[in-house]
Amino acid sequence: MPEQQNIEYKQNWHDDYLKWVCGFANAQGGLIFIGKDDNGVVVGISDYKRLMDEIPNKIRNLMGITVEVNLHQENEKYFIEIVTHPYSVPISLRGRYYYRSGSTKQELTGASLNEFLLKKSGKTWDDVIEPRATINDIDDKSIKTFLIAAENAGRLPESKDISVSELLEKLRLIENGQLKRAAIILFGKDPGKFYPNTFVKIGKFGNDDADLVFQEVEEGNLFVLLQAILNQLHHKFLIRKVEFSGMNRIEKNEYPTLALREIILNALVHRNYMGAPIQIRIYDNRINFWNEGTLPEGLTFEALKGFHTSRPRNVLIADVCFKGGFIDSWGRGTLKIYNECKAAELPEPEIMEFQGGFLVTLFKDNLNEEQLTKIGLNERQLKAVFFVKENEKITNKDYCLLNECSRNTASNDLSDLVNKDILVASNVKGAGAFYQLK
Repeated sequence: MPEQQNIEYKQNWHDDYLKWVCGFANAQGGLIFIGKDDNGVVVGISDYKRLMDEIPNKIRNLMGITVEVNLHQENEKYFIEIVTHPYSVPISLRGRYYYRSGSTKQELTGASLNEFLLKKSGKTWDDVIEPRATINDIDDKSIKTFLIAAENAGRLPESKDISVSELLEKLRLIENGQLKRAAIILFGKDPGKFYPNTFVKIGKFGNDDADLVFQEVEEGNLFVLLQAILNQLHHKFLIRKVEFSGMNRIEKNEYPTLALREIILNALVHRNYMGAPIQIRIYDNRINFWNEGTLPEGLTFEALKGFHTSRPRNVLIADVCFKGGFIDSWGRGTLKIYNECKAAELPEPEIMEFQGGFLVTLFKDNLNEEQLTKIGLNERQLKAVFFVKENEKITNKDYCLLNECSRNTASNDLSDLVNKDILVASNVKGAGAFYQLK
């Protein structure tokens, strides 16, 4: 049996494997077999008597925990099984903390360690008191905006004519008369005064990531940022196509506003506020949203396309946004993003883990080089699609001249584009046969 998420096979014992024990204790527990190869085949160990005494003593002395150390025999070969149970308190090894994530062991430092220790203590980052803040750091305008939204959502009863202090108490954002971090993130006049990386970077890029055309930085609390980012995207960074229905002028966004709003809210609500700022990158054919903070353990990116549970990183922030009607509490945010893009006839969004964060990419259309290459178009076909995008149609003769190829090659390539639902043939049997985008 090959190694699994909570199983490790080692042919010999090294004290470095104490890190694995520590990682298992801080996560979901696990098994370490000493005397087995990577496929789980018993190779045996000769010094099993010494290790049976040494391993549990080292674990107890260095980490203060107990594990089960069992001796097994198979085909006259001995191997040791170390059973580590999960601990509700943080476990360290020589002052360092390790954690088993997936099939890898990682040392926790910085923001990750802070988040881990808070979780073990039953708190989240946003539930901690901010001793430097007072009620004067709360923005009254943001409070009023929230109360209007909460009244419309009907999720915060008995909130009419409530004072700021009473509201914060009702939302569990005050403890013993002191503001919690969540209060600053949600309603603070200047969250950056307390947490420097709460701002959001927005950049417009040209041919590649080195080609930064222009940029903006937005600062403020969560509700201010939500509206400011949407305004920046619609009024400066994204093109709004103009169409006419009779005498009426209709402006159509490049990307569905509801999808953009949901992505921004997810980033603001679920980000690691001790990490890097949110970054939004706009390209000619796509838009990227990145925030630090990975998925909760046990949740996969594929699961985001369907039913999945809601497990917010920042519980208080998420709860207040729910009561204000900005999000729901059923984990439907990513479903809305997929559905909105599908309704707008855009390619499926790409959601993935990237450099310790959560990366969401919306694509403008299916007819960009990246998307077309993914479905197997050759260079001739790529040139033809871009020709049609510019000239509205292409003939067999146009294709031959464009690619310097034979008529048979052109016919085969064009037929393949029709089969791939990219082009549609018009008047195929006539002298004026041509192809257009489907």
